[in-house]
Amino acid sequence: MTRSSVIAVANQKGGVGKTTTAINLGACLGELGLGVLLVDLDPQANVTASLGFDKRSGKPSIYEALLADVDLDGILIDTGRPGLWLAPSSIRLAGAELELMEMGSREHQLRRLLKGTAKTFDLVIIDCPPSLGMLTVNALTTAEGIVVPIQCEYLALEGLAQLANTIGMIVETLNSSLRIIGIVPTMYDARTNLSPQVVDQVRQHFPSLLFRTKIPRSIRLSEAPSYGQTIVEYDARSAGAVAYRQLAKELADRLKLQVG
Repeated sequence: MTRSSVIAVANQKGGVGKTTTAINLGACLGELGLGVLLVDLDPQANVTASLGFDKRSGKPSIYEALLADVDLDGILIDTGRPGLWLAPSSIRLAGAELELMEMGSREHQLRRLLKGTAKTFDLVIIDCPPSLGMLTVNALTTAEGIVVPIQCEYLALEGLAQLANTIGMIVETLNSSLRIIGIVPTMYDARTNLSPQVVDQVRQHFPSLLFRTKIPRSIRLSEAPSYGQTIVEYDARSAGAVAYRQLAKELADRLKLQVG
């Protein structure tokens, strides 16, 4: 693969809109004319299922690419959306943590895969598991930056502090160029006092990292995956679609990607 920007969407806390953000950022950046590869590195395979693909199909997935000498190009799926490709996951990936531990250069397996593909992408987006295991370590060793979704609730800053510690360890030992690209407030509800308070707290601690865009709490965002659709397919005029399009433009600007 020629030189591409590689980012991980990560938070060690679950339920913060990580997968929703990875999927819809990928779709919106594809709309802007970029070639995007979504790598589903979560054993729950929610990116794969949310885009309408069967995570129990038995077809080669990122698991086989990481552990069974299957080329990445052999598993890639053209999703049918503008510019958007998928490296699918499967439930078999659940056993990969232990299997990777037995491999040499185990932290660099994903980087090796991406370097080996003949396809060209402007951006690779890795959806990480909500834990610090070998899969997440592979993602953070491969990526140049992290997009961090945080739910607008109590203890959001605690999760950020844990992730910052993890990034520090990765920078010291495996990937000195890793950085946080931006923090995305998700499930934002302006009708409550809590959501604005959480955003203000994050802004005080990480003023240069907070994205301007806030992802609203939205039934439409929750419904879209059950139809195997992104939010821009399911309801292109919804508040969630508008927000993710804005976020995609912000991210492209921070990464200095040329968009249409």
